Amino acid sequence: MHPTASLAGQTALVTGGGRGIGKAIALGLGDAGAEVVVNYSTSATAAEEVVRTIEASGGKAYALQSNVSVETEVDSLIKAILERSGRIDVLVNNAGITRDGLLMRMKIDDWQSVIDLNLTGIFLCCRAIARPMLKQKSGRIINITSVVGLMGNAGQANYAAAKAGVIGLTRTAAKELASRGITVNAVAPGFIATDMTKDLNTEAILKDIPLGTFGTQEQVAGVVRFLAGDPAAAYITGQVLQVDGGMVMA
Repeated sequence: MHPTASLAGQTALVTGGGRGIGKAIALGLGDAGAEVVVNYSTSATAAEEVVRTIEASGGKAYALQSNVSVETEVDSLIKAILERSGRIDVLVNNAGITRDGLLMRMKIDDWQSVIDLNLTGIFLCCRAIARPMLKQKSGRIINITSVVGLMGNAGQANYAAAKAGVIGLTRTAAKELASRGITVNAVAPGFIATDMTKDLNTEAILKDIPLGTFGTQEQVAGVVRFLAGDPAAAYITGQVLQVDGGMVMA
């Protein structure tokens, strides 16, 4: 655990926390002293591995299964955490999928499944957690969006629409919850080195990134950790922080 832990005594829920960026976020929040709830849908083994890693560093964590695109499962998830931990201080909405395809050929199932998890799932989690956070008059919600939601991307109509929707949802929730001391922000990663990016045409992509390199999962996790626990982030709400090497400059 980090000697200057900023989340000591707090509970953080990370959806899709078993792998990729979600795993890096869970480990980062655990390092900051939070008790981390690692949510997963299907990858129980990966989620338990994250829990073990946090515990091995002297932190606290446990894993809970839930498909966050299903209303009843989300409500049960939040209830289970409140019963076990007593409160939820940080929510990181990270769970997401891709089902890529050109607009003209995209099947409605591929459209709907991405919207259901990547956008409706975030809405359901924000709605379910709003009441306990309002009651405790504090909380930090961080939604993982994408630069694709800002600029669009050929072959990702469903993903781009969902991620753009997350930005609108973030700003609306920020306005609704601010009076009770709850901040709501979004983090928009660009091209991050993951299993999903290793097969891409890196040369062509790097030409569009001013810093000339892919980002790391830990860099995204660091921004989430800042928004989740740093006192300096207490006056930041309704914002989209891009971690993209300068790829999108509005």
